[in-house]
Amino acid sequence: MFIIKEKDGKMHSLPTKEVTTFPRSPLAIRILSFLAKQPSYPRELAEKLGVHEQKIYYHIRKLEHSGIIGIVKKEERGGAVAKFYALTKPSFFMRFSEFNQTARIPRAESSFIQPFIIDNKINTKIIVGSLDPHGPEHARSRDLSYAMDFAIFFGTFLTKFDKPVIMTDTEARKADLNDNLILIGGPVINRVTGMVNKKMPVRFDEKRNIYSSITKKTYRSDECGIIVKTDNPFDPAKKILLIAGKRYSGTRAAIMAIIKDFENISKKSAHVVEGIDADSDGIVDSVRILE
Repeated sequence: MFIIKEKDGKMHSLPTKEVTTFPRSPLAIRILSFLAKQPSYPRELAEKLGVHEQKIYYHIRKLEHSGIIGIVKKEERGGAVAKFYALTKPSFFMRFSEFNQTARIPRAESSFIQPFIIDNKINTKIIVGSLDPHGPEHARSRDLSYAMDFAIFFGTFLTKFDKPVIMTDTEARKADLNDNLILIGGPVINRVTGMVNKKMPVRFDEKRNIYSSITKKTYRSDECGIIVKTDNPFDPAKKILLIAGKRYSGTRAAIMAIIKDFENISKKSAHVVEGIDADSDGIVDSVRILE
């Protein structure tokens, strides 16, 4: 078995072994710490750790019996055969419940992704703007493809997906709004965003520009987007994650920021980002965080 840790966007693994008991003695822990660096035999351990050899033998027997250490070689030392011990694995764990079946190893959950995902299971509704003309301006959403990118990223935190969670703003009913919500798209093409917009710390003003009440700045570029996690105004016990742009290119930039720079995005609850067309082909392909 392996322990898996995500660091800097890369997966790192460490072999591990399940044990039913683990030593609580400070001396046993010192012995294990020494053996983790190099194999050794009891007399050498006694000298290095400054304790009586009989105490070392006592703990060696217990650790060997539990399967935490084992003999890796034997050598003649001072007319006797010395048994060298080492850890059987570089790490150990104790289990207090049964394993759950999973198709893969999920990403580690961060506090930013909670409560939308709890214990690697989805705990939210995702609402996107409808493709059909709707609202006072009869707007059509162009954010669906970007929402799919986000959904794929979101799925990397999950081990199980057993219920539909994505709906359009025209399908959302009052009961749906009292849940944890992920809203994709600005107030023109997503009516639910329009309902909560004025309560956001970073929001869209009357001219559809982005206004930050945190820095008192206004952002007018079509390529600007916002990422805001806050309490759900429909039910303060729940949360909202709003991902939206002044236009669809801004929404693309916001989702791109989450996917490409999640570690920094997850450090704050509100961001303004700007999409960049690095290769001048008319499509946002890079992003920078403005605040």
